[in-house]
Amino acid sequence: MAHEQPVEHIRVEPGMTVGTLLARMEACGVLGAGRLGRAARIVAKMFSDPDCAVFLSLAGALVPGGMRIVIRDLVDRGLLSAIVTTGANVVHDLVEALGFRHYVGTFRANDMRLREEHMGRIGDIFIEMRAFTALEKWLRRMLAELPADVKARISGARLIRELGLRLEDPNSIVATAARKGVPIICPGFVDCVAGFQLWTLSDELGLRLDPFGDLSELMNVLLPAERVGLIILGGGMPKHFLMFATTFRDGADYAVQITTDRPEPGGLSGAPLEEAISWSKVRPGADFVTVICDATIAFPLIVAAALERLEEGGTGGTRPAR
Repeated sequence: MAHEQPVEHIRVEPGMTVGTLLARMEACGVLGAGRLGRAARIVAKMFSDPDCAVFLSLAGALVPGGMRIVIRDLVDRGLLSAIVTTGANVVHDLVEALGFRHYVGTFRANDMRLREEHMGRIGDIFIEMRAFTALEKWLRRMLAELPADVKARISGARLIRELGLRLEDPNSIVATAARKGVPIICPGFVDCVAGFQLWTLSDELGLRLDPFGDLSELMNVLLPAERVGLIILGGGMPKHFLMFATTFRDGADYAVQITTDRPEPGGLSGAPLEEAISWSKVRPGADFVTVICDATIAFPLIVAAALERLEEGGTGGTRPAR
């Protein structure tokens, strides 16, 4: 009978770890607490499975919103096989790597005044517009270093990797991914500040982006994997690009989605993972959960709990050797 398992009430104690708290949330088993606890367990399973390729998709203001080091450290620990992201998250990583910062602002800002002060606003985050001017100058210099035959047909992933190899910031996601050989795939790269800047430079510098190259880079990692795990933060094009790619192997084996979007309008961003089974994006019998939460709240908690489980397993918080 479905009603035979009682709800386990969560006990919170001084000094308890994040992992212990989320394990008790999973034991509770219901509502958001149960889902968050299950997500931590599933992510830990992905990370501890040496035959699982783990893919992270990013949409929304995650790098400006404080998630930069969380993501960078997962790459550095060897826990991610590839990242699929919006161009904006790449851009905001690049400008921080160039020495600029994001600042704590307010949702109640006077946007006319911010414009006069040459500041841009993302929710309650501020950034100086001169950061993007500096980015354009840097992109011009970096592109000038690339051989003409490379620029004549280059995937966004290859371009991002080349940029990462020319960065010195150890906290950069792009630089760390380039050093670790983790592709950053940006299917909508032209839809960001850097994309428009590259368009203005494309004829002068002989740059032509190859979108099929991005798909090839993703498939080269995804198709050979014995098992595939997805961590989906937000929705949009990164979610669709990654999940549709899994149909070529009949779906993912593990999946965790964190979103605040609603399913009723029928858009993919709010679609629950159960729906993905009908499209062969998630396999029947897969271990998956959708968490309805701001990713900047849920993601660090899930990662902290998953890393704690890896430490307990004696892996030191890194991917076990194959």
